[in-house]
Amino acid sequence: MATTPPPPEPLAASEPGSLSESGPSSGRRTTVRSLLRLWPYVRPVRARLLTAAVVAILASCIGLVIPLVLKWMVDGPVAGRDPAGVWLGALYLLLLGLAEALLFGLRRWLVARPLAGVEAGMRADLYRHLQRLPVAFHDRWPSGQLLSRGTADLMLVRMFLAFPLTFLLVNGVTILVGVVIMLVQDWVLGLVVLIPAVPVMATCLIFEKRYSRAARLGQDQVGDLTTVVEESVLGIRVIKGFGRHRSQARAFRKLSEDLRGTELRKARLLGAIMSVIVTLPELAIGTALVLGTVRVADGDLSAGTLVAFLSTALALRWPVDSIGFLLAMSQEAATATERYFEVMDAEEEQPGPDGPRTPAAPGADDGLRFHDVTFRYPDAPSGSPPVLDRVDLHIRPGESMALVGATGSGKTTLTALVPRLHEATSGRITLDGTDITALSREELRRRVSVAFEEPTLFSASVGENVLMGAGAGAGRAELERALGVAQAGFVDALPQGAGTQVGEQGLSLSGGQRQRLALARAVVGRPDFLVLDDPLSALDVHTEAAVEAALRRVLADTTALIVAHRPSTVLLADRVALLSGGRITAVGTHHELLRTHSEYAHLMAGDPVREQEEQR
Repeated sequence: MATTPPPPEPLAASEPGSLSESGPSSGRRTTVRSLLRLWPYVRPVRARLLTAAVVAILASCIGLVIPLVLKWMVDGPVAGRDPAGVWLGALYLLLLGLAEALLFGLRRWLVARPLAGVEAGMRADLYRHLQRLPVAFHDRWPSGQLLSRGTADLMLVRMFLAFPLTFLLVNGVTILVGVVIMLVQDWVLGLVVLIPAVPVMATCLIFEKRYSRAARLGQDQVGDLTTVVEESVLGIRVIKGFGRHRSQARAFRKLSEDLRGTELRKARLLGAIMSVIVTLPELAIGTALVLGTVRVADGDLSAGTLVAFLSTALALRWPVDSIGFLLAMSQEAATATERYFEVMDAEEEQPGPDGPRTPAAPGADDGLRFHDVTFRYPDAPSGSPPVLDRVDLHIRPGESMALVGATGSGKTTLTALVPRLHEATSGRITLDGTDITALSREELRRRVSVAFEEPTLFSASVGENVLMGAGAGAGRAELERALGVAQAGFVDALPQGAGTQVGEQGLSLSGGQRQRLALARAVVGRPDFLVLDDPLSALDVHTEAAVEAALRRVLADTTALIVAHRPSTVLLADRVALLSGGRITAVGTHHELLRTHSEYAHLMAGDPVREQEEQR
């Protein structure tokens, strides 16, 4: 089960963000600074958002006119017993109410479509960015954390832009205008109503800091929970096969309870601020009511003025009461924005060459060559030995080289350096004499094709999965050729042939079938260089022999590096390189190494005891 590492703050660009273990950092951006990062996405729709805000402010101000109409009615038609004036006042109130409702409806219409576009644009940018991030980034980040950032977090951002962003401004203006109206009507009662302002603002400041931490923790826990669900679905066969559903359920329940506890903590914080925000103004309004009634009885204040004052105070209840949940939604959006940009700030692979493009020198070595290559994973403990240590290996043009070594010797890592899925720590790798860092990644990956040890298929048709390894112009002929090389005749027996959907991860197919489709994908584009990571491990003996016969014809026209564990696969290659302790310790033909190198002989003999000794 993946766990989420804690993030530093300011966040390192390539490290995952989860606070489920460490808690928030004191160096976190402020809410405003975090939300300001949304401006590039909001800028194209700023006119509609500003118009919506103006419309909402106008609607709120219309609501504040209603108490003034009430004052006129009480001190005028009601006091003068004028029924016609009362009906006229009622008409005014009806028209003002309708205008207020229509303006709020217009505001919602103005923001709905553009904000849906903002969310869609941010999600598209996130997906595009994820495709361009290096493999090392994806190795460290749990998939559930990335998924939650692209779904739940962006929904929170859209909700903030649609509601709190506008109404924090609208309610602020409404409260300011309402306070001015109350002070103009009677400054003594106005000061009484303003008494709670100081404790309410202090409570909001305390709430903002505490709720921010809880909001971040909750969103990270959602990412952890999403990771567990995703892994459980993808690994359902393992869970059922080993009867581990109870332990998985316990792990899920534990994470769910942690998330529940965080959500309850957020609810308690919101409840605390709401109790202060609601209670203190209500007490102030009650005090103003008593004081105003006494003054009306004494003749110091007109009844209409008191009615208008209290109506204005009551009209401000919602703008004041809403401060708590508007701040809560803003904090949720700020932490969601932080989490989104934690991924977006990670440095992409550069599509172009990293160094100057220089042609191969006359007489330079051709083929694929490793020049004193050393590799250590970036997050490896300091002082730990490198995975690959000063590897020198030359695969001549048109030659097939088998790479053999004990488990954990670095074979897969070595093959991943060729298409630059990882970057060599030192040394260099050349293709036909040109450093691979001088090639754009697009050109490099067009010339080098890879079949990985774990054959990954996508929720698409068989043909789409295979042609993923070919250029834009590839069609039926290239597909059939590649399926023939991989001996994937089983495709014809599928319900829709090559058009059959293989399902998520290709789990509707057997391991051998998935491996053959992955091999077909590797050869369909006729690459100059082919890197195969144990491509036949899941095949039965008869299928393996047929694939080998077809693969030999492909290997005759390409330069290939093949990770091999079985003698049958080794025999596909012209020569063999033995990788031991992160270094190439021997190179020769299969028969030469069998005679002259005991470690190789034991590996080919399948001696597990000796293999473990060699790993030590």
